[in-house]
Amino acid sequence: MSNTQMAWWETAVIYQIYPRSYQDSNNDGIGDLPGITSRLDYIAKLGVDAIWISPFFKSPQKDFGYDVSDYRDIHHEYGSLDDFDELLSKAHDLNLKVMIDIVPAHCSDQHAWFVESRQSRDNPKADWFHWVDPQPDGTPPNNWLSFFGGPAWTWEPQRQQYYLHNFLSCQPNLNHANPAVQDAYKDVARFWFDRGVDGFRLDAVHTINADSEPYKNNQPNPDFEPGPYPQQQQPFFRQLHDSAQLNQPPIQIFSESFRSVADEYGDRYLMGELHGDDPIAASQTFTAPGRLHATYNFNLLRWEGLTVEEIKEAIGKAVSAFNGTGRLSFAFSNHDVPRSVSRQMSALGLGTDKQDALQLLLLKLETCLIGSTCIYQGEELALEDVKDIPVQLMQDPWGIEFAPVFPGRDTCRTPMVWRGDASNGGFSKANSTWLPIDQRHLQRAALDEAERPTSVYNEFADFLSWRKQQPAMMQANTMSELSGDDQVIVFDRISDQQTLRCTFDFNSLTATFEEL
Repeated sequence: MSNTQMAWWETAVIYQIYPRSYQDSNNDGIGDLPGITSRLDYIAKLGVDAIWISPFFKSPQKDFGYDVSDYRDIHHEYGSLDDFDELLSKAHDLNLKVMIDIVPAHCSDQHAWFVESRQSRDNPKADWFHWVDPQPDGTPPNNWLSFFGGPAWTWEPQRQQYYLHNFLSCQPNLNHANPAVQDAYKDVARFWFDRGVDGFRLDAVHTINADSEPYKNNQPNPDFEPGPYPQQQQPFFRQLHDSAQLNQPPIQIFSESFRSVADEYGDRYLMGELHGDDPIAASQTFTAPGRLHATYNFNLLRWEGLTVEEIKEAIGKAVSAFNGTGRLSFAFSNHDVPRSVSRQMSALGLGTDKQDALQLLLLKLETCLIGSTCIYQGEELALEDVKDIPVQLMQDPWGIEFAPVFPGRDTCRTPMVWRGDASNGGFSKANSTWLPIDQRHLQRAALDEAERPTSVYNEFADFLSWRKQQPAMMQANTMSELSGDDQVIVFDRISDQQTLRCTFDFNSLTATFEEL
């Protein structure tokens, strides 16, 4: 095996920040960009390579930033472009790369593009979105459904047509079959690359729609079995979606277009979030030459958690498709699913006395795999998922839609806490915060834990420091097949200089490493 010089992103540990919940600097109860800047030292000392900041663009906040009304401006609650430039400068001074979260499939219905498009059938932006006539009986053009419940089509009286939205009705899908839409996103990319951004996490790229005709019906899913959670029982999951509603082949026109801009700027990174009927196959398509650098999917993010054998199976499938490359990013947690340690304690039947050991084991496991890793804020503290947010305090539109039987995504989005003895845990001096503080988190406040030598934060920081000294992990993206019994995961990381056997024992909740 010969090793070649790898790009920074091929082995990166990426720390995801949900800006609304990280640190409030102006005491309005909402996190902001200056707040993030004030905590960059904490992130850098952990030893990660990059930060990924969820959307902070101008937005009506119906889906908390994933409904963008201006891709080139900052939402007023989060600060200003000057605040972002200051954040970027300090991060780079700390040797942290900065990735931001672009939403290419849809925008807000308050974006100027859609405001113009909905006015008539003959304005300059008339075909920037998916406008379709009703069927003869007045019903929507096909059987597509929204992720958040109900049809994926909404009637627009001004145009006397339906428009497509894979999520909320206020999040219309752009028509990526239109070259002008592609050019608009290339301009957005250049705007942020010119400011010095190191890469983009591209939200839900599998939901980009570029097939304009025909709008084929989704087929029934013959393998559908209702899951234990209400969102897994909704009609959306009774359908197969790939090549009809989702993962349409023409999406790759966007991938290639966006990649062409990234290549103009050198070592910039494009990582796409995707899902689908076959996520591994979709990932291979999205990362073909000239497209996205890498993708990550939800194979390790299952809402109810995974058994050890299921973790092994998910990793094994991914590695078999991507071994020898950095074209995949692994994650056990993000802003859309319950926190990893809570999911996995439940799936593995463990009590809270095992919480720290389990979280540290999961962190070590994912950062030993090929490619990059995404760590969600609070994983380094073993923060548990929040329970029992009152319906009247819920913010997530998905959760509100299915309340009270489904808690939505607020449970993993509550504010970070920094000092256990401070008001609101040091997140904010406001009388109230946008989501309630979890009182259990005060026992794991970030700065308190950073000062405690045996905390998950410090043990993980020590591990990341050790990892950076291992040629098998930093100089090649090659690993063996997985082995081990039903409670143990074993694999070798391999480079010309080193073969390192990695063993993760879910009985003892320990990881061991041996040079062969």
